Amino acid sequence: MTTSELVGSDERAVVEALRTSVRGAVVDRSDPGYDEARRVWNGLIDRRPGVIARCGGTADVVEAVRVARSHRPVVSVRGGGHQVAGSAVCDDGMVIDLSGMRAVHVDPAARTVRAQAGATWADVDRATQLFGLVTPGGEVSQTGIAGFTLGGGMGVLQRRYGLACDNLRSIEIVTADGVVRTASREEHPDLFWAARGGGRGLGVVTSFEFALHPLGPVVREALVFYPYDQARTVARGWRDLTAQLPDTVSPEFVLWSVPPDPAIPAELHGAPVVIVAGVYAGDPADADPVLAPLAELGTPLMQGGGELRYAEMQQALDPAFPAGGRYFFKSHFVGDLTDDAIDTMIACDARRATPQSLMVIRTLGGAIDRVGAGESAYPHRGARYNLSIDAGWTDPALDDTAIGWARSSWGALREFATGGVYVNFAGLDEDSARDAVFGESAARLDEIQAAYDPDGLFAAAARRP
Repeated sequence: MTTSELVGSDERAVVEALRTSVRGAVVDRSDPGYDEARRVWNGLIDRRPGVIARCGGTADVVEAVRVARSHRPVVSVRGGGHQVAGSAVCDDGMVIDLSGMRAVHVDPAARTVRAQAGATWADVDRATQLFGLVTPGGEVSQTGIAGFTLGGGMGVLQRRYGLACDNLRSIEIVTADGVVRTASREEHPDLFWAARGGGRGLGVVTSFEFALHPLGPVVREALVFYPYDQARTVARGWRDLTAQLPDTVSPEFVLWSVPPDPAIPAELHGAPVVIVAGVYAGDPADADPVLAPLAELGTPLMQGGGELRYAEMQQALDPAFPAGGRYFFKSHFVGDLTDDAIDTMIACDARRATPQSLMVIRTLGGAIDRVGAGESAYPHRGARYNLSIDAGWTDPALDDTAIGWARSSWGALREFATGGVYVNFAGLDEDSARDAVFGESAARLDEIQAAYDPDGLFAAAARRP
């Protein structure tokens, strides 16, 4: 028997075992829906798993883990399928697909929400905003809650309410032995510690319970567009301002291109632009004195924002990052945003390969740093900023150019960085070194993963960024 015949034989055994035990759909290479089932948000990812188990609930996950334990294929776990590096899907192995598990339940009295692992932030926001409550989520509403939270989870409310992982109250997880466990501060606290920033490779998290905070349904946002030739002045002013603003705002600085929005004059579409943004995480009536300085850093080209519904604000960027586009993100954590760092960033942006690409500086600190360094696996507390280099394009012929721009820009900015890597913006495979991703948490994470998965069933998921 040849190697390919042996692999094929093993794959057929896995498919048959899943079909006899999983109630959800089991999709293999011969299925007409195979190409759609293996597709993830990032069109750059083109992996071909042997089988996809589309789980309908926790019981299906338990059966899929049991089959994986018996047959030992490479395993990946799909939540929303939105992670840039495409970790949701593997080549030739088994995808445990939770994307159909999207139920969300809000307890307004307890101010908690429990959401299944296939839910997106749009699903969560829709449910929680009925009660004027939020938990910090992503900046694109189609992002899945699972990978986002397990990797940390930065968003527009982070200085007021912390990262997504800081708002976790418990998780339900199926570990490698097929046991369903609840992990919280009281139950399996080691698993709970790991899930907050280092949760990949621990097992299959099937649901998340988050704390909720009063905000919305209407919020106040500053969204200021400045001419590109003011980038240096605006960036330096923005940096100085971030040291003074209260935790009720998590300001962002963006180098991008004017989007093709019908509300914006057509002659500006595609032009390079500087964007300064911030959402006030409090009573909109109190927002103006805090947000007004964001419009005083230069001579604005135009302004947006104002009062709008929180759920709509969270969906505003969705059209700029459509499913099927091609994406490659890398980032640095930065302590001190020096003039030289700003100048280097602007020089790198001037070589940007496509108008869809952008560079973003997110302000950290506040509630993020009020979580003790040893309280969770997330290791990057104390950094003042995250600088993200986000390449976006549609034409496969531009793959090398766009990825090359992001990599070279990341390299040029490395001297200004802390050396840490944010797992949710980790390129493809080049940023997977555990010391960079998990820092001082790496050794303890290895111990916990060895305790709950001694045979390495989820080893591939743990290694993949």
